[in-house]
Amino acid sequence: MKRTKKKPHSASAPLNIVTKQNEDRLRTCFAENSQLLLPMLDLLQNTRASIDELMHEAGRGLVEQLLVISATEIAGEKHPGRKGGEIRWHGSQQGQIVMGERKLSVKRPRLRQRDGGEVPVPAYEQMNENARLGERMHEIMVTGVSTRNYGKVLPEMAGTVGISKSSVSREFVKASEKALAELKARRLDDKDFLAIYIDGIIVDSRHVIAAIGVDSTGEKHLLGLTSGSSENAQVVKDLLRGLIERGLSTEHEYLFVIDGSKALRSAIEEFFGERAHVQRCRVHKQRNVLERLPKECVSQTAAIMKAAYKLPAKEGMAKLKTHAAWLKTEHPDASAALLEGLEETFTVNELGLTPALMRGLSTTNIIENPNGAVRRVAGRVKRYRDADMVLRWTAAGFLEAEKHFRKILGVKELWVLATALQRPNAKPTEKPVDHEPKAA
Repeated sequence: MKRTKKKPHSASAPLNIVTKQNEDRLRTCFAENSQLLLPMLDLLQNTRASIDELMHEAGRGLVEQLLVISATEIAGEKHPGRKGGEIRWHGSQQGQIVMGERKLSVKRPRLRQRDGGEVPVPAYEQMNENARLGERMHEIMVTGVSTRNYGKVLPEMAGTVGISKSSVSREFVKASEKALAELKARRLDDKDFLAIYIDGIIVDSRHVIAAIGVDSTGEKHLLGLTSGSSENAQVVKDLLRGLIERGLSTEHEYLFVIDGSKALRSAIEEFFGERAHVQRCRVHKQRNVLERLPKECVSQTAAIMKAAYKLPAKEGMAKLKTHAAWLKTEHPDASAALLEGLEETFTVNELGLTPALMRGLSTTNIIENPNGAVRRVAGRVKRYRDADMVLRWTAAGFLEAEKHFRKILGVKELWVLATALQRPNAKPTEKPVDHEPKAA
């Protein structure tokens, strides 16, 4: 069967939501932007996007026009006065799109074979087969569809059928404000947290501090976010105070994994005192030391630091002190950076943790890794109006990343940390692994 060339085309009869005056504008829009609209149809028909995603952003009008495009791919363009090919247009009728918990009434085109048999419209069939509720506007923004990209896909159609970039932005603002409020209200007294990571990131030259906790099952949870630098004593105190107010007990011992911020270290001391075991991030430490060395010294010092961190605390610190003394003559800044806070880079060794646990609990990478999601989300913003906007977008990125958090490395050995923190009922779930090297 010879198929006619496929071109997106709107129905000749006006739809109940589109006036006759606007039909020519729609026709022009489809012709000029077919390469942009057809990928949307492909996404829909192959279940890579849901009807709910389209419905909540573009509205009923976009769904009905997509049905017209889908029908056009099967029957070709409508040519009034011509008989058409093997598959012909046969008017339209009311239909329903299944949206999980509810249905949406739409006007759908009808197609028939030359001999009279009904021909289904692919997009309509796929919409009805997908009974799951689609992702909401907030999730669409998070996974890569910004208001600006949306406007490029539908430059004229958006205004014609009542769709606007600003409406997309408003929906995201509402959703992100709600998500941030829910994050700030999360109760923490229903989980037994053992380790808490705290570190700062920079978004559009603004500082944001994030806190992530690891509970006794090894699960990771976003505990809180706040605007400000980790070097700001009041900001970090407000963050910790908020965690305590939401149920983080000050009676338990915790392992805090932090960067080198003195203000943060002081705030932890103020609220938790001797119950806080502080581990300085080794990645930050290594970076601070190596950036003060010439290239020819970097690899040697990096190897020495890596080897020292695997030793028992006393031996490891002695090794690094020896190396710092060697560096002091020609590279005093690097030597001082290596010695600063040295003891707290070996806290996980002092606690007797296994190698796997030490790897996961000696750096704040757990916070730095979600920065990819934050950058993906926030990178689409061209201008931040204020710190609240930065915090909302950062929260969106972290909450998206939280969905994909894995359990901490060495989760089966987490009882070792619980025992070191004197938690009741801390015991292995299975036989401990012998990490001591065997004699040859």
